[in-house]
Amino acid sequence: MAGSLGELGGRGVVLGAPGLNEEDEEEEESSLVLLSVLVQHGQVGLCFYDSGDSSLHYMVDTPDNYDLHLLARVIREISPHVIITSAKMEHCMTRFLQQLACIPHYKPEVVTYPYVDFGLEVGKQRLLSAHLPLLPASITERDRMSYLSSCITFDSPLMLRAVGALLKCLDRRRVGVELEDSSVGVPILQFHAYTLKGGVYIDSDTYSVLQIFKSDMHPSVYKLHSGEKEGLSLYGIMNRCRCKFGAKLLRQWFLRPTQDLAVLCRRQEVIRFFTSPQNSDVLGTLQSLLRNIRNIPSLLRRMSLANTKVTDWQSLYKTVYSVVCVRDSVRHLPQSIGVFRDISGGFSDDLSYITALIGRIVDFEATVQENRFTVKPNVDPAIDEKKRRMAGLSDFLTDVARRELEHLDPRVPSCCVIYIPLIGFLLSLPRLPSMVDKEDFEMEGLEFMFLSEDRLHYRSQRTRELDELLGDMHCDIRDMETAVMTQLQNAILERSPSLYQVLDLIAELDCLMAMSSASQEYSYTSPKLASHKKITITQGRHPLLELCSPVFVANSFQSFDTEGRVKIITGPNSSGKSIYLKQVGLIVFMALIGSDVPAKEAEIGLVDGIYTRMQSRESVSVGLSTFMIDLNQMAQALNSSTGNSLLLIDEFGKGTNSVDGLSLLAASVCHWLRKAPVDVPHILLSTNFHSLLQLGLLPASRMVSFLTLETAVDGDELVFLYQLREGICQSSYAANIASLAGLPARLVHRAVEVSEHYRTGKPIKRTQGASSDEQEKRCRIMVEKFLSLDLDNKDLDLQSFMKEEILPSAGEPQSSS
Repeated sequence: MAGSLGELGGRGVVLGAPGLNEEDEEEEESSLVLLSVLVQHGQVGLCFYDSGDSSLHYMVDTPDNYDLHLLARVIREISPHVIITSAKMEHCMTRFLQQLACIPHYKPEVVTYPYVDFGLEVGKQRLLSAHLPLLPASITERDRMSYLSSCITFDSPLMLRAVGALLKCLDRRRVGVELEDSSVGVPILQFHAYTLKGGVYIDSDTYSVLQIFKSDMHPSVYKLHSGEKEGLSLYGIMNRCRCKFGAKLLRQWFLRPTQDLAVLCRRQEVIRFFTSPQNSDVLGTLQSLLRNIRNIPSLLRRMSLANTKVTDWQSLYKTVYSVVCVRDSVRHLPQSIGVFRDISGGFSDDLSYITALIGRIVDFEATVQENRFTVKPNVDPAIDEKKRRMAGLSDFLTDVARRELEHLDPRVPSCCVIYIPLIGFLLSLPRLPSMVDKEDFEMEGLEFMFLSEDRLHYRSQRTRELDELLGDMHCDIRDMETAVMTQLQNAILERSPSLYQVLDLIAELDCLMAMSSASQEYSYTSPKLASHKKITITQGRHPLLELCSPVFVANSFQSFDTEGRVKIITGPNSSGKSIYLKQVGLIVFMALIGSDVPAKEAEIGLVDGIYTRMQSRESVSVGLSTFMIDLNQMAQALNSSTGNSLLLIDEFGKGTNSVDGLSLLAASVCHWLRKAPVDVPHILLSTNFHSLLQLGLLPASRMVSFLTLETAVDGDELVFLYQLREGICQSSYAANIASLAGLPARLVHRAVEVSEHYRTGKPIKRTQGASSDEQEKRCRIMVEKFLSLDLDNKDLDLQSFMKEEILPSAGEPQSSS
């Protein structure tokens, strides 16, 4: 983190932009940036206000590491003048602010508010009460909430809590309205989703609909309330990590896809190496070593608190030993690969020293048996001497007991001398029948100590001499071994930076080997990555559906710089339109985390965001209808997408009146087509609004291409071929789909009839069926026939009766419309 924050050194708080005139420079210098941030449980939620254009920028809750590298990047990019955070902050945030204060030439003001000011409901209420000049003053709270939900996501609790604290600070300081009347609030003219430079914007709806992550309840009844497990998801099939912090880093990669070609190429060259068949043995060896690596930060934290567990020593030894073996193995691999070169040079000799030191001092077998830290022989001569005495103590004490027995009461049949830690040496005698009361325990020359399990324990002159001669050897040995353990802990903690440095590289190697294993198993291909605006996928496959389907039909995708960027896909329901959209989205996403992709070939231009309008979700918390939430998703795509974005739109407009839905869909597509070709996103749009094409609602443009998924009709049966081709589907085949779904044939036949009359403009008449009186009469006759049957007659064929008498009557047409 010091390196990340250090880049701020030497920079002023206000960064001058080249080419600005004096008025612009004065405006830049007068604008303030206030950043509000909340860090909890490895997640960062933040937002900031720029007084220059009165805009509020927010970033969805994002995982960050202990050093808060992500937060450091945000501060480096926006250079806030004020940083607002909670007074009840985590230790990593305290440490971060301390390091931030040490940076020369950059001293932002740090403001802390009570934790209550970061409450979730408090944040929502302050947002609802914010001064939004673009909205009419008479707008209702419900409409205000609808508007806000289209501007800012309500699915990031940490960010919403940070917004509440930011709005409080703005109101207190009256940023930008210092000279206005007190009734005038700080204006918010715009809301912007903030993405780090080189980052890729993906919201929670997109992660959900693409099934990148999927949480399932744990199948064990004992773990129903303790957490969830990963279900069938992209992360689930790719996570082959052998250590926990490798899996944690892989999740961070999934949550933070990148456009940084250097980072992506660094990952690709390692995956390319391990997916080569001749390197499979190396892959297996390294993965087996990574199984032994434990959570180093937790081990060192307990060690620094002098709270080391017995098992920690063996875990630490195995971990460091395995790390050294990984380094030695990697040194034999091509050093032209960046990750291998960093591991070979970054793993210092301190690791070998720590391994040798622990192996030479700690007696692991004895440590486990005695449940305490135990030192090996020949480490400390004083400890060895005391242990030698302890080992020979048994025979010596037997001899002492024999001598003591000669001077005891003749009634005592036997005795022994025992050693009890912290008490010393005692004479142990059996309890005689005559010894009933405590007074009976007194014996001449002996000091009674206690009674335990019908044995009396005394201290004699000889046991006192043994205490003085031998002392409390057991406690002395423990104290001396504890002193050795403390020295060992200090030696390890002095070299702890070497251990922490290991973490990032080992986790990165683990992630890359996990993705290599998945690539080998599922026959993925390394995509070509470039900074152009073109996406070409040859014979792409859906990475999840191909695992669940015995046969999967691969389809290609092409989107060029100046043509074919808007794909309008028509076809019957269940023909595979949605799967195709998700397939393209997943392949692009996988390329942006550096992974191989399920395709024969792929060339992926860098994408700055993936936006979806595919899944209609309910939301009771914000009080919005399903269609309103669909509109919010579409608004996000319309307002935030660029010429480098990928948009996946499935059946938009079906949640309202068909004419209104068709109008909104046509207007949205025309909005994109009116842009310059370089500003048109990659758009895949599936729809059953055939009128969109039949009525000519879209302008003729090279940017639009029409696709459909092939089907074949075999008699009355519709066969899906799932093969994509250019063209337009002329029928939705709704009747065939209804029959496949199991709807009654009579109902489907009537639906086709009504549809045909509606399409041709013919009047639709009700079908004439039996009256209610006739129905009652028919039912009475059927009941009488059934009651007249002789059920005791063995020759009675009940099935024939039902088929001939009951079913024909029941199948007669009823009154319907």
